[in-house]
Amino acid sequence: MAAALQTGLIIRAQSGFFTVETGEGPVVCQLRGRLKKGRRTGDIAAVGDHVSLSLHPDGSGMIEEIAERKSAIIRLDPRPQGVYRQVLLANPDQAVFVFACEKPKPKLRMLDRFLVIAEKQGIPALIVANKVELTGLREAKNIFGHYPDLGYPVLYTSVVEKKGIDELRRHLTGKISAFAGPSGVGKSSLMNIMQPNLSLRVDEISEALGKGKHTTVVRKLLPLDGGGYVADTPGWKSLALWDTEPEEIDGYFPELARLVKDCQFSDCTHTHEPNCAVQAAVLEGKVHPDRFDSFLRLRDGES
Repeated sequence: MAAALQTGLIIRAQSGFFTVETGEGPVVCQLRGRLKKGRRTGDIAAVGDHVSLSLHPDGSGMIEEIAERKSAIIRLDPRPQGVYRQVLLANPDQAVFVFACEKPKPKLRMLDRFLVIAEKQGIPALIVANKVELTGLREAKNIFGHYPDLGYPVLYTSVVEKKGIDELRRHLTGKISAFAGPSGVGKSSLMNIMQPNLSLRVDEISEALGKGKHTTVVRKLLPLDGGGYVADTPGWKSLALWDTEPEEIDGYFPELARLVKDCQFSDCTHTHEPNCAVQAAVLEGKVHPDRFDSFLRLRDGES
């Protein structure tokens, strides 16, 4: 009689070997051959995947089944045989976008692009406005204060003043969180103050991911003491809206998506058409002008 399969979560992936956390300890596994049959157009298994596995007598394992993903952060890798879909993280519960209030100045257009990608992937987003001590809370809210009304919570944090750290920890507990943000915003410092030595491991991953596509990359989930995992996912800036037509972009801006039905034309570009509900909302101050600018630039294919 065959032994019952165990279930677990892939927490590390490197060169065809997967470390699966089963609840009874980690098991290093490989994929069953039948899972690899056929032309591969993307990663079969990835960090964040839920799997079923069988155990070998030596304690290693074999991944037998991979549960369907509810979401994934995907990067396209053009190859001679066609475009390959790299899964940076499977099944994230949320994307945490860290931007500084100052030093460096926040690039809200980049943040808006990240939010559009998260909307497209169906991943809830949390915005962390860090280094709030450099501007003060009032100015920080002038910069980021319009996002909560759109459905994106904003946490205002300061490592220097130890503000917002406990609240951020609560948001991460029990979830798989993808961390992303520009360099210099204090992401590693935030992680380190929440859990000592976590930032050191994050820096190692970031360095490996930044060395180029020919480098053997280790992807892994970093466990949090209170439960849950953090995955450092650099590269959001280069993530293409790869299968998104320009006319679809408004659907990933929540404040625009609810207006388009009221435009006179179903193919309205929201740039020059008469009786455009989006343009009217911008003029009336119901849509933030910076968000509308981000929409126009993304629609035109700008980064």
